[in-house]
Amino acid sequence: MSKTLTIDANRYGRLLSRAKPRAIRNDKELETMTAELLELDELEETGKASPEERELAELLTVLIERYEDEHYPITLDGAPHEYLAAVMEHRGLSQTDIAKIIGSRSITSEILSGKRGISKTVAKKLAEQLRAPIELFI
Repeated sequence: MSKTLTIDANRYGRLLSRAKPRAIRNDKELETMTAELLELDELEETGKASPEERELAELLTVLIERYEDEHYPITLDGAPHEYLAAVMEHRGLSQTDIAKIIGSRSITSEILSGKRGISKTVAKKLAEQLRAPIELFI
């Protein structure tokens, strides 16, 4: 069960007015919404995100996931490291970005080359940070 945030309606309204979230209809809109979400994620990582910004991030996540599920469905017939590489390519992430999530450059390199499997702990971190189903990485 998610905890309810207390948000300031006026501040949230200003954020909505600036971001203009709506149903995503094409890849350009997806790119715009993803960029906005990444900015909000950075605030969250530094602990500087307001309740209103966290609420907007959740809304953008729902919109992005809906569009991606409809236009880029993921089929589970490949290896976990291949899914990780595909997610990286789709989101413009580097090996360094993934190493920050995993916590080790060498382990990241071994995973991406297929020399090492993805542990459940690492799969959980990837799923949380990349906002992707954990099943992709197990």
